[in-house]
Amino acid sequence: MNFEYDYCVYIGRFQPFHLGHLETVQVALETAKTVIIILGSHQVAPNIKNPWSAAVREQTILSCIEPDHRERVQFVRVRDRLYSDNLWLTDVQQKVIGIAEEDSRIAIIGYRKDSSSYYLDLFPQWTYIPTDNFKGINSTDIRNSYFSQSSESEFLSLLPAGTEQFLQGFREQPLYQRLTEEYQFIQSYKNAWEQAPYPPTFVTTDAVVVQSGHVLVVRRKAKPGKGLIALPGGFLQQDETILDGMLRELREETGLKVPRPVLQGSIVGEHVFDNPGRSLRGRTITHAYFIQLKAGKLPPVKGSDDADKAWWMSLSDLYGHEDTFFEDHFQIVQHFVSRI
Repeated sequence: MNFEYDYCVYIGRFQPFHLGHLETVQVALETAKTVIIILGSHQVAPNIKNPWSAAVREQTILSCIEPDHRERVQFVRVRDRLYSDNLWLTDVQQKVIGIAEEDSRIAIIGYRKDSSSYYLDLFPQWTYIPTDNFKGINSTDIRNSYFSQSSESEFLSLLPAGTEQFLQGFREQPLYQRLTEEYQFIQSYKNAWEQAPYPPTFVTTDAVVVQSGHVLVVRRKAKPGKGLIALPGGFLQQDETILDGMLRELREETGLKVPRPVLQGSIVGEHVFDNPGRSLRGRTITHAYFIQLKAGKLPPVKGSDDADKAWWMSLSDLYGHEDTFFEDHFQIVQHFVSRI
């Protein structure tokens, strides 16, 4: 069979894989000899926006594709890069080039849903194949129905058989119960602000404290992200500066007994992290400070306040725990330690 293209690239999170996704894959299979599916949001901690790992999504997608076509589908896993389109773009290009043969005819396929679809314009070297919004289906509505424990009739008709079977089985797993509780918490959190005259913007602070090849982290005690690894930090109070808020949260959550003048004098960097989607609670802008203490014995720390535990994590262990970090805290740490 003659194909117009050698490879067709399809980028998405597929959380979950629905009939609209399947329709696009089928168009890609008719157009190209090989379809490369880019699985986004790789290595993030499970939450109500990204509940399933790349490995789980890959198996679910394969179960929805006819057996005769599965060998023509290849998967690539890509991490989110909330603060660097260029790093994300490079990652995608390198992985596609690693699969495609030299001088291959490559296309990229996708639906321009909204501003989040801007990535389709980042690959001018590939021919763009536009698709329609198949029956108006979108994954956000499906996840909302699924985690709110609404009637299955609201979303099962939007799913291929493979996804339907997976979601039914996932209900029996402990993670499903945790995510339904988190969904309820997030909805209650947003409902509490519904009467505000305008959508609220929250301001938080975070501390990236590094000493002797270790970074100070905590384990969250409360929702959202209960049990996940996070940076010491929290919401800014009305009567304090951002710097004061950071130092207060650092002491409250870790019990770090380094004198304030030493902490302030050890600040070697600061940065604002403001990706609009960084927090499921709503628009949340965090101001992070990089504190590099002099090499020596690590001072004792102990979790308190909103932290169930505080400890010094070796920088060499960071990537081994990437998928257990809260929100974008791994990327915040990565931003600073890459400059050491």
